[in-house]
Amino acid sequence: AKGIPVFSLLSDFADGVREGYIGLNNRKVGRTAAWVFSKAAKRPGKVAVFVGSHRFQAHALREIAFRSYFRENAPTFEVLDTLVNLDKRQLTYEKLLDLMHREPELVGFYMAGGGIEGAISALREEGSGQDLVAIVSEITPQSRGALADDILTMAVGTPMRRLCQELIMAMERAIKAGVAESPGQTFLPFDIYLPENV
Repeated sequence: AKGIPVFSLLSDFADGVREGYIGLNNRKVGRTAAWVFSKAAKRPGKVAVFVGSHRFQAHALREIAFRSYFRENAPTFEVLDTLVNLDKRQLTYEKLLDLMHREPELVGFYMAGGGIEGAISALREEGSGQDLVAIVSEITPQSRGALADDILTMAVGTPMRRLCQELIMAMERAIKAGVAESPGQTFLPFDIYLPENV
């Protein structure tokens, strides 16, 4: 309303009002996670998806894309109802432990958002011998350690340095040239971390 350009980062919002979005193509992130999952799983079975909230667009797009990949390319897997963890460590820990105990056909899970530390704690506590595929979003000291210990299968990371550089350049353009006639999206390539490359 004041004519100040606003940018959305990581999760897009206010399309048509904001100056631009800078972050990952979350559809590609979700489909990539599903592709890796389907290749890494030892057998078909039940797959869980965690999101922080159904209202967080990045998580919703990842979840939709993850599900669509399985529908199209790996229908022998059953993607369970989405679990909301509010990106909280303790809630994720409790929900994943419960899931591992009550779903004998569980072959793994995809965390489309936060709460990674809770999932890692649950896997370290109960996951030995279960051979679960575990894919998380973002590389942290905890997820890097869990990859190195072969507890996680993959982490998808946002290139934060590149995101900050793109944001500064976009803000500079908006200040110098004014707001764009057609605000856009800047999709950054995402980083893939595996046990063999951390």
